[in-house]
Amino acid sequence: MKISSALRAALLALTALVTLSSASHAESGTVSLTIYKAGWIIGGSGGGGWLNFRGRNYPLSAGGLDYGLVFGGSKTVLHGVVSNIFRPSDVAGVYGAAGAGLAVGGGARAIVLTNQKGAVLELSGRQVGLMANVDLSGLAITLK
Repeated sequence: MKISSALRAALLALTALVTLSSASHAESGTVSLTIYKAGWIIGGSGGGGWLNFRGRNYPLSAGGLDYGLVFGGSKTVLHGVVSNIFRPSDVAGVYGAAGAGLAVGGGARAIVLTNQKGAVLELSGRQVGLMANVDLSGLAITLK
């Protein structure tokens, strides 16, 4: 009897562990953003897009500030994946980056960002305009 109750307890513990670990797995979604950026030393950016998560679309708003060597204006259209989210609101937050770039006419853009909730954005796309930058930038994304 003692062996069967120990086996039963072990099976219950294993079942609970599997249930808890499967419930805590983060998911991913797709993101599309269009960002307009302009500046002279201090720059600003704004735009919007969509999060597709669990088959539903959620509208996004994006805006931010850049500080450093910023000159010009551009439009960037980005598409990619957001991972490590449990619900749509996890994509909302402040994303920071340091970077450098040059776009004259058009160019490719790729970036990986993380917010304070642990959401990871992996985006790539095209940038069009005249923009030179070596800066620190922040991008705040909110659900509309």
